[in-house]
Amino acid sequence: MCNLKGANLKGVNLRGANLSGANLKGVNLIGANLSGANLRGANLTGAYLRNANLEGVDLEGATLYYTGSEGANLTGAGLEGANLRDANLRDANLRGADLYGADLTGADLTGADLTGAYLTVANLSNIKYGKDTVWPEGFKP
Repeated sequence: MCNLKGANLKGVNLRGANLSGANLKGVNLIGANLSGANLRGANLTGAYLRNANLEGVDLEGATLYYTGSEGANLTGAGLEGANLRDANLRDANLRGADLYGADLTGADLTGADLTGAYLTVANLSNIKYGKDTVWPEGFKP
């Protein structure tokens, strides 16, 4: 298992990297490119993902508790069963993301775009959102 706990990877290109099960707790990935990467089951607790490109990333079962993911591009990301409790997803692009069974308790989705996102059995308890949050067609929080 890869241990990058607390590493500064700001702006790094990790496109398509296999970081399955990695310990990325508190890592700085601001502006990083992780598109198409495998982060299945990774621990990203408290990671900084502001403006990171996570398009098409596999984050199934990953822990993203209390991450700073504002402005992140999570288009088409696989977040099935992921822990996104108290995550900051302000202005994040979650278009077409698979959030089946994800735990978003207390997450901030203000200004997030969830067009076409799959939210079946996702836990949306105590989420924060505003009139600028875009929900999937027909979805009412």
